[in-house]
Amino acid sequence: MRAVILTLACLLALHATPSRAVQPDEILPDARLEERARNLSRELRCMVCQNQSIDDSDAPLARDLRLLVRERLKAGDSDKQVLDFLTSRYGDFVLLNPPMNAKTFLLWVLPAGLLVAGGLGLILAMRRRGADGTGEGTAVTPLSAEERKKIERLLESDPRLQG
Repeated sequence: MRAVILTLACLLALHATPSRAVQPDEILPDARLEERARNLSRELRCMVCQNQSIDDSDAPLARDLRLLVRERLKAGDSDKQVLDFLTSRYGDFVLLNPPMNAKTFLLWVLPAGLLVAGGLGLILAMRRRGADGTGEGTAVTPLSAEERKKIERLLESDPRLQG
């Protein structure tokens, strides 16, 4: 009996899909247009949630954007025209994957630049300390004659070090 329950649980887990925020009243009767609308909705950022597509978001603004996408598609706009309309209205931020241009240059280059700078800093720090991390790459000044005599006196005065 346990095996049957475990098998059923595994099968249900395999068929589980992430919940979508698209409401039944939003779905277009034309299956091809609805598929295009869903694909576009997955590319557009919810302006409220910010790291969620409008396809996944329950926010009222996301619903408004989903309806707007469907209206534009019903009006005969191409996918590119819908995306162009939304980016002209909300900027590149509305896209989950913004294009690389002058406005988004830092967004694309800064993470890689920080990674390279961190790697170079780590390499330079390793070279300063020596390859094995013991610090042998640093300069060591020898003891002066006075310092040697002082150490010898200390060693001679300690009975534990007498051998």
